[in-house]
Order: sequence, then C-alpha cells, then structure tokens
Amino acid sequence: MSVLCFSLDRGDNNFMKIADYELLLKLYDIGTIRGTAKAILISQPAVTQRLKYIEAYYNEEIFIRTPKRLVLTPSGEKILNHARKMVDQEEAFKNMLSETSQQVRGTLSIACSSLISQRFLPSILGKYTARFPKVTIDLVTGISEDIKRNYLDYHVSIIRGDKLKENTCVKLFSDPLYIFDTERFSSSGELKKRPLISFKSDDSMHALVDDWLYHHNDEIKPLKTIRVDQIETCKQFMMQGIGMAVLPESVSDSMKREYAYRPLKLNGKPLTRDTWVCYQKGILKLPQVHEFVNMLTSESFLP
Repeated sequence: MSVLCFSLDRGDNNFMKIADYELLLKLYDIGTIRGTAKAILISQPAVTQRLKYIEAYYNEEIFIRTPKRLVLTPSGEKILNHARKMVDQEEAFKNMLSETSQQVRGTLSIACSSLISQRFLPSILGKYTARFPKVTIDLVTGISEDIKRNYLDYHVSIIRGDKLKENTCVKLFSDPLYIFDTERFSSSGELKKRPLISFKSDDSMHALVDDWLYHHNDEIKPLKTIRVDQIETCKQFMMQGIGMAVLPESVSDSMKREYAYRPLKLNGKPLTRDTWVCYQKGILKLPQVHEFVNMLTSESFLP
C-alpha cells in the first residue's frame, strides 16, 4: 500500500506532537527506519533524528535496533500503547469538530483499489477538492484484500470483488472481464496454446480466471503464467505479443478495436468484477464523508 503524505517538520520543540506518535506507530508497523522513511517520503536521517529525540524525551529506549527489524522494549510497548491512544483521541476529536461544523472540512480518509485509484479516482477527487477545498484527503491505495483487513482505519473503502461484511456497501458498477491477445481466437475449436500474463490482484479475481480456464480447457491452454505487479504492465506485455491477458472492461474498452478478444462467460452469463464503496454505520454524519459518498455514487463509471 502507498500513503499519500507525511511530515516531520518539528524544529527543536521540547514537547511531543501527534506526528511523533504517528511516527512511532509507523515504525512499529513497518519494522525498519529505512522502510518507514521510504513510506512517509522523509529522509532516513530525519526519521532517525526524530526517534532519538522521542527516546530522549521519555528517557527510555523504545526500539532495539536488530539487523532485520526494530524490536520494542518493555518501555517501548507502554509508550506505543500511549501513542495509539493519543492518535485515536486526536482523530475522534477531529471527527467531532467536523460533525458539529456547518462547513465541510476536516480529513477524509479513503482506502481505494489500485485500479480504481488510477482509472477513476483522480477526476472524482479533482471535482471534490474544487468544491470542498478545506477537506484534507488521506488516500491509501492497494489490492482489495489488504484494504478489507484494515477497513477500520478508513472512513471509506472502495474495493473490488466481494463487499465488506458488517458495513454499508453500495455497488458502484460491475466490470465485465475479457481475455485479450495479439493472436486470434479460433472459431473452429482449435486449441489455443499461449502464455498467460496475470497482474497482482486479490484471490477472488484469480479464482474467477482459473474457473473460466478450467471450463474452457478444450479451447484455451496457458503454456505458462507470467506474473507482473501492475495491470498496466500486464496490458503492455500483451500488446507486445508476449501472451494473453485477462483484463476488465474499465481498462480495456478501447483495446477491442485493435486486439483479438473474447468475453469471459460461464453458463451464458458474463463474468464480472463488482466495485463497491463501503463505510461503517454512522460515518455519514461526517459532512466530508457524506459529500464524498454522494459524489461517488452519482458517478457514471462505464459507458
């Protein structure tokens, strides 16, 4: 997952701030100073210097530096619990202010599927921030399975596949799947043998493709599977003739004019990937969340 931004501009203040507590939590979650610095877009020396300040402030060693990762000391465990409480209290206080304010402001925390964040979210957030310039956007992107595990950390989750349990979920659109290739698909029953290029996604996507291939193994047989991280890389590999690729309509509609393709169907029904916006009960009391969900659910995603 990727975090939008982070700041450690503290100067020589001799007291703790919320960002210091957030830094401790991030160090614990990631486990290394180098990884944390990369995640929050701050230099490694700046993170090291701030950690030394925090340890000096409490007069306690918080982490033991081992070759593999940071390990909490007994005092560090207590400090980390305190940090978590302070961050939660600050967030609750911000939410309370937003809820009672007539003006749409505060922080809007969004976790979004990588595909949606690349294809649709920029234009939606462009309109949203133009209308509500005092709202701060906290955006995290990644695969849907990771988002589902951490959904409590966000106001809104935009996910693909199955909806979140114990949440209010609204379907945004259903995304049909197609298999593309630079080589034609036979209409005479001839077995097609080609490499299959797949991109990093959640298990439900891979299960859909595997099930379809199983029911069509007399027509299409992947010689091998080439795995890549990004859906765009998958598209480019297919366009270069390296192999076949299963792609959703949302990123491949214009490709149908240039490349051979087949819709994925089982028992005569198209296979699709549903996209949902999910949120916890009561969160729409926050004006910034209410306005974003309204804008999102009124959007037309596919023609």
